[in-house]
Amino acid sequence: MANRVFVIGVGMTKFEKPGRREGWDYPEMAQEAGSKAIEDAGIDYDEIDQAFVGYVYGESTSGQRALYELGMTGIPVVNVNNNCSTGSTALYLAAQSIRGGLAECALALGFEKMQPGSLGSTFNDRAQPMENHFLALAEISEVLFPPAPWMFGAAGREHMKEYGSTAEHFAKIGYKNHRHSVNNPYAQFQEEYSLEDILAAPMIYDPLTKLQCSPTSDGSGAAILASEAFVDRHGLAGQAVEIVGQAMTTDFTNTFDGTCKALIGHHMNVEAARRVYDQAGLGPDDFQVIELHDCFSANELLLYEALGLCGEGEAHKLVDSGDTTYGGRWVVNPSGGLISKGHPLGATGLAQCAELTWQLRGTADKRQVSDVTAALQHNIGLGGAAVVTAYQRAER
Repeated sequence: MANRVFVIGVGMTKFEKPGRREGWDYPEMAQEAGSKAIEDAGIDYDEIDQAFVGYVYGESTSGQRALYELGMTGIPVVNVNNNCSTGSTALYLAAQSIRGGLAECALALGFEKMQPGSLGSTFNDRAQPMENHFLALAEISEVLFPPAPWMFGAAGREHMKEYGSTAEHFAKIGYKNHRHSVNNPYAQFQEEYSLEDILAAPMIYDPLTKLQCSPTSDGSGAAILASEAFVDRHGLAGQAVEIVGQAMTTDFTNTFDGTCKALIGHHMNVEAARRVYDQAGLGPDDFQVIELHDCFSANELLLYEALGLCGEGEAHKLVDSGDTTYGGRWVVNPSGGLISKGHPLGATGLAQCAELTWQLRGTADKRQVSDVTAALQHNIGLGGAAVVTAYQRAER
């Protein structure tokens, strides 16, 4: 029988515009987030059996260099790179180590030190991992570079054409997430914009304006996971949050089914969510708070359908009804999401974990959602991997 897995400590840095904090390199970021997680858990670093460290842009064994700021105890350190889902992949691997009885306490840590501007390839003398996706999308959509807003913007246009969503629906998601981030001291942006501001911002790829796109960011996040025996031995049940369902999927053959939404991970998302609901014995209506991968507002809207919050073609109706903010059926991205909190690729999934842990503990301050009993996390990296995780308070 698989062991139960609990989050016992979380920590993160403030997410910043690249280069904004002088002398703030990835070891300092990791030290800050990791130390906060250890302090939150109330344990010593030498009680950690294994570590999984995620980053996208960096040299080999940067994970070791980062963790050595916390201690050098000889434990296995696995470096993880899975595009924008890197942080949640590290979380997934740490949970596997606990679930399989290979460790009693494991650390998942992610960081990113990014270059300003749009994402681009690092190595141009070899096959690109997304080249098949790009070629398939070019057959059905107007091509624009940089590729990320093109891919997600094309999927947004597809939804508009098929189901009648409008540019204003996407803008309302950007408006919501910027408004949420005002109450998040960790967010890169903490300014509220009017809907008119969102719509009037520079156009990146119609219908996506700049204020509907996640920025490049520097920052780090961390989570400490433990077994039930470890939690009991250390008296941590009062702060522990249980991972009651978790799944990772990669591309299926139907990624290339001729639709834009498939190329940005729709089928991966649907299947990962289905597996998590089956594992947890929960459905979409059982969650009160959700952190999902809103790299662009179009992706958040499409995820409402992929995660089963509504039927196919109905996502924009959730926007119109206010069902995804405070006072609605769910609060989606109370942290501000990637659009406003920021998106340091290796840290994003762990920042989502931290936010949901705080929400379940009831310690999210002005962002706190009422009566949270279950929380859902979604993180995706194209090329591709989707990770979905369900959480509940340990006392349940």
